[in-house]
Amino acid sequence: MEVNTRRIVTGHTPEGKSIFVSDGKPTRVVTLDNLPGAALMELWATDKVPALPSDSAIDPAMAMSSFVPGPMGTRFRMVRFPPTHEILNGLQQAFDAEALQKEFVAKAPGLAETHETEDSGMHTTETVDYDIVLSGELWLELDDGSEVHLKPGDCVIQNGTRHAWRNRGTEACIMASVLIGATRR
Repeated sequence: MEVNTRRIVTGHTPEGKSIFVSDGKPTRVVTLDNLPGAALMELWATDKVPALPSDSAIDPAMAMSSFVPGPMGTRFRMVRFPPTHEILNGLQQAFDAEALQKEFVAKAPGLAETHETEDSGMHTTETVDYDIVLSGELWLELDDGSEVHLKPGDCVIQNGTRHAWRNRGTEACIMASVLIGATRR
């Protein structure tokens, strides 16, 4: 899948002058053979309160070991949710939930384990998420079956609830998300 997202990172010289550190495609993009058309574009990550100036020699999106931040950590990503018909048309064989889970765990550790095997797409993370739909349509479903239909410009503040994102539309949905690690009381 072609990624058209451009990621620009700024930083500092040793003398403290502002500079562009990088300008290009996201360095960590996850696609899944068992879920054609889906993609996670990891843009940035922190695992504690950031210190400035940052170490611009390290790309935190590549260095992160979990796609879900711990308390006070963050993840910034864009997600491509393909419509159901695109997934079905892209599968080379019958859908295999076990193969998808195994591939997801290998490619997106920390996040994959939050997804339930018995209810496809339902998951819960220990995060507060700021989500904005950039293009396409998406349905947000909560654990009681209630849903809201999201369109471009719609924002969701996800407060650690059990939920699923479903694309019942005719085109892919692109959503930007910032996850902030939280603790549950």
